[in-house]
Amino acid sequence: MQILVTGGAGYIGSVLIRHLLKKGYKVKCLDRFFFGKESLSDISTNTGLELIEDDIRWFDPDLLNGVDAVIDLAALSNDPSGELDQQMTLDINYKGRARVAALSKKQGVKLYVLASSCSIYGFRDELVNETTSVNPLTTYAKANLMAENDVLSLADSKFTVTALRFATVYGLSQRMRFDLALNGMTLGLFRNKKIPLMRDGKQWRPFIHINDVARAYSTVIEHSHDAINGQIFNVGSDEQNYQLFDLAKIIGDSINSEYEIELYGSVDRRSYRVSFKKFHDVIKFDALHSPQDAAVEIYNALKAGKLTDSPKTYTVNWYKHLLTEHNLMKL
Repeated sequence: MQILVTGGAGYIGSVLIRHLLKKGYKVKCLDRFFFGKESLSDISTNTGLELIEDDIRWFDPDLLNGVDAVIDLAALSNDPSGELDQQMTLDINYKGRARVAALSKKQGVKLYVLASSCSIYGFRDELVNETTSVNPLTTYAKANLMAENDVLSLADSKFTVTALRFATVYGLSQRMRFDLALNGMTLGLFRNKKIPLMRDGKQWRPFIHINDVARAYSTVIEHSHDAINGQIFNVGSDEQNYQLFDLAKIIGDSINSEYEIELYGSVDRRSYRVSFKKFHDVIKFDALHSPQDAAVEIYNALKAGKLTDSPKTYTVNWYKHLLTEHNLMKL
């Protein structure tokens, strides 16, 4: 089976591709490599992997020949990055991914999986599920919703489409990010025994380990298409809905070190608790990893010198660098 992963050199993609290769799939990775190719350097000679430097907005449709499934990860990731250039975010995260889906159908691909986000729920007091009305507050979230609507409309008996709304991801990756809540908190604890927490700490957010994300994708690929076609699934764990202050305490206590929680920024407008029952019931999926697992892994990697923060580990700052120094993002 041949799988195309767009954005495959990114934080999630670099973990997902390794997972797919271990399961015996052949993988094409389509990426602009804005963050370089280092995240895949150790597997670049794998005969099952093909690296393609291109853009979802204009790649040659022939690239899809022989592809059985597409996992569409390519996007300007996270809410702050989406606000740097709102039109570009819509062009890539919405129009670009709608193009990938439409071309996939035209070229005879059997399955298309969209990487969406629970951020489209915005601010909610109640527990939300896939039938809850959405409230996207940022360009990133709005682009995800627009992409969902476009790609799901393409589903038919010969072309299976599903959208996966992921919880906030955490954990180690070959393209590490410290601008994600748990990862950044753990780095702060390591650096100065202070866990950074965006005000006011009462906001709710669902979480999922990056290795469980990779498992979720492969489980969907291997599932009956009839059960997932035209469907939206929240992907995460009911037990991992946390208020961020409580998550900060979990991280600090898991390291068994003295720490203090340091509030920063303005009050976060995003707050949502999410039900993952549908994905559990239909796909038979349960998360295997916890925030404690990831905090210990990241802390030990930092302590051993195997991991460090760099400009590329902060997505919005690196995009700003590309925009101002090289203008690469305007291509």
